[in-house]
Amino acid sequence: MKSATLFIVLLGFVSLFADMTYESARSITGPFLLALGATGAVVGFIAGFGEFLGYGLRIVSGWIADKTGKYWSITIAGYLINLLSVPALALVGQWQLAAILIMAERIGKAVRNPSRDAMLSHATVEIGRGWGFGLHEAMDQIGAMLGPLIIAGVFYFHGGYREAFGVLIIPAVLAISILLFARFLYPSPKDLEVSTAKIETKGLSKVYWIYLIAVALNGSGYADFPLIAYHFKKVATVSEQWIPVFYAIAMGVDALAALLFGYLFDRKGLPILIFSVILSAGFAPLCFLGGFYVAALGMILWGIGMGAQESIMRAAVAQLVPKEKRGVGYGVFNTGYGFSWFLGSTALGLLYDFSIPALIIFSVILQLSSIPFLMKVRKMLH
Repeated sequence: MKSATLFIVLLGFVSLFADMTYESARSITGPFLLALGATGAVVGFIAGFGEFLGYGLRIVSGWIADKTGKYWSITIAGYLINLLSVPALALVGQWQLAAILIMAERIGKAVRNPSRDAMLSHATVEIGRGWGFGLHEAMDQIGAMLGPLIIAGVFYFHGGYREAFGVLIIPAVLAISILLFARFLYPSPKDLEVSTAKIETKGLSKVYWIYLIAVALNGSGYADFPLIAYHFKKVATVSEQWIPVFYAIAMGVDALAALLFGYLFDRKGLPILIFSVILSAGFAPLCFLGGFYVAALGMILWGIGMGAQESIMRAAVAQLVPKEKRGVGYGVFNTGYGFSWFLGSTALGLLYDFSIPALIIFSVILQLSSIPFLMKVRKMLH
């Protein structure tokens, strides 16, 4: 138990500093791209296509991980690409070049996530799937909360985008250092899982695919933060200095929601995920129609949804996929989720330039449409 918990905590610190790096950048890429001359549609496409790459390529990296067993090597390579692309944004002056680095950062995440989540899944069986992934996500989001505050501090002291991106080399190096230390201590994380998976199928089951449809629908209606930040700056609802603070608030809520929902998921199961979908679906009207304080409430709901997506949605996959196919299971899961996120984000960007009310309706309906499929999964598991 202690050994498994320590492994989760170590990877949690890796994610803390990693998120401090790339989520800091994520908090200002919308306004940064606007400053470089990008339109709302372009920002929506870049954010969506970046997420598609970040999720879509995971089916490949997950398959390679299961086939080769090189979970650590793939994870380390992914983190290097993921993290070093961020401070490089300090060197660009055109939105096209910035877009390439944003894509590279997402590609790095695609490379490392299935392997990392597969290794995490072996450790979480000892302490509870929901709590294990929730603990990891909470540490992850502490970094995602602190990072944007660092960016806000840079702006407060009259720094610009170059200084904001450049300072992120520090948490990037810390994340990579802790990752290498974890690799030294735990060369074979699979040994942490002493129990066998409950799923009897040798492949990916029918309930797994229904669950994937539910997650894909929810993801397709979820606006990426760069588009929200773009809106805040364009209509001056939130000042440029406050935009990263709003993101930090959402990440703090994300961390708390991940712990709470993870704990409840181990005891109540999928109804907790259904509740989170209902709760978070209200972020769009609040963020895109409200003033400063209403938008802040919208970001809190947005953070709740992200906390659920990054913790209990991942935990459920570990229950639906046999141990020896976790890399592929997480890879396929994230590919479907990422493709739907890409389509939805692109549509939301186009709708933003056309009609904000249409964007809101599109977002809310797609998120809520995932609920019948989640109820079907719950029925099939009982």
